[in-house]
Amino acid sequence: MDIRKIKKLIELIEESDIAEIEIHEGEESVRLSRYSANQHVVSHLPAQPHAQLQAHIPAGPLVPEEPQGHMVRSPMVGTFYRSPTPGAKSFVEIGTSVKVGDTLCIIEAMKILNPINADKEGVIAKVLVDNAQPVEYNQPLFVIE
Repeated sequence: MDIRKIKKLIELIEESDIAEIEIHEGEESVRLSRYSANQHVVSHLPAQPHAQLQAHIPAGPLVPEEPQGHMVRSPMVGTFYRSPTPGAKSFVEIGTSVKVGDTLCIIEAMKILNPINADKEGVIAKVLVDNAQPVEYNQPLFVIE
């Protein structure tokens, strides 16, 4: 399948509400999805008396708190990069003032580098992802205050 056709399909998915598409041409096929396949993790705890288990339960809420401010979320699944090239200065740091349209990071998806721009003016309060880490669709990346 021609790489130009695949790139065009990616653009069409990004511009639409389509969550997933699969195309077959003869024996070749390509499947594109906004979401990654869910992976189930099973963990086994050693057998312990009930009283011992209760002693290890934290006293606070189990749900992590959402950071305050405007969230910039990932529009796609890919790899998060804070700078344009390895070793280069990051696009933004905590405390950086940004305007609408300023580049905050790059997300690489299928060997395509996609700049992620600020959609709100403000100051970067938090960077929620480490450099070169995989990100999921709609995952929070930055907090702008």
